[in-house]
Amino acid sequence: MATPPSPSLHTLTLYGVLSESKKILNAHSRHFLALSVLFLLPLSFSLIIYSTLHSLLNHPPHPHLSLSYTFPHLTFPPSHALFTILYALFALFMSLFAFASIGYSTFHGFYGRPVKIGASVGSILSSFLPLCGTLFVGQVVVGVVGLVFMFFGGLVYKKLELFGVGMSTLVVGYDISTWVCVFVVFMVGLFVIYLHVNWVLAPVVVVVESKWGYEALRRSAYLVRGMRGVALSMMGLFGLSIWFVVWAFSEFSRFGSVVNVGGVLGFDSVVFICETVINSGAVTLLMLEGMAGIVVLYMYCKAVHGELALGIAEEFDSEYISLPFDDEKVPHVVSVVYG
Repeated sequence: MATPPSPSLHTLTLYGVLSESKKILNAHSRHFLALSVLFLLPLSFSLIIYSTLHSLLNHPPHPHLSLSYTFPHLTFPPSHALFTILYALFALFMSLFAFASIGYSTFHGFYGRPVKIGASVGSILSSFLPLCGTLFVGQVVVGVVGLVFMFFGGLVYKKLELFGVGMSTLVVGYDISTWVCVFVVFMVGLFVIYLHVNWVLAPVVVVVESKWGYEALRRSAYLVRGMRGVALSMMGLFGLSIWFVVWAFSEFSRFGSVVNVGGVLGFDSVVFICETVINSGAVTLLMLEGMAGIVVLYMYCKAVHGELALGIAEEFDSEYISLPFDDEKVPHVVSVVYG
């Protein structure tokens, strides 16, 4: 076999990751469409509706516009907190179901293996509890970090008091306690972002390598070294894109689809339904590409650490693998060249 050209550095960028994931999605379009309809579409639809209802509950566009009139057949639980908890659990379960199945399919699609709905859905059974455990461990770590920074902020405040700087002392128009709180929140936010960048590959590690908990988080932090910029860019791109679509729809629902008929405010049902369908589809597509992109990023990170060629050699007894899912149906060659 002739030596294939080594991949240029631009393939290790966000564009390279997204291009590769797009090829995999296009090669198995009907398969990923089915998984999206099963898991991502309900999640996207519920996110759109929940955000809209939450916006209308807290910021109605007109004092005479009530949800009881706007949605006459909709009833809310007595406690909004209970409704929020139920939605959060639904969103959590659907997200884990979606990533377990889509991550499994993307991983096998990257190697050019056949992907089947039954196998992808079946992977949920083996990945769901480890994903839950890993998520729990991550939240515990984040909570501990928050407590540490709060303790540190308290120490800073006490030190300032020892130097005669009291709570009521004003600095640029705000008292010292306010600035200490702002500092603590800012530092916690930065560190949480840093942790999430390091842990971005943890779900893939759980699904692909059958590791979970702190071991999966540590494995992700190791693999993402050298690719943190790409990981942060991917998180920002899809996170902000999904947030913008949901926010824009909730704002449109508050003002854009409100009409006045006979002196009574209400919703243009046709416009509302059309916008709901369009935005749910957009969020579904963004979620699908984001999940597939994370799996491809995982493979690229393995290549950076010299693990991809080893895995290919073990399975195929070769340093090269042909991936027949190019747009022109020309085999795609992945090679890892050690300097």
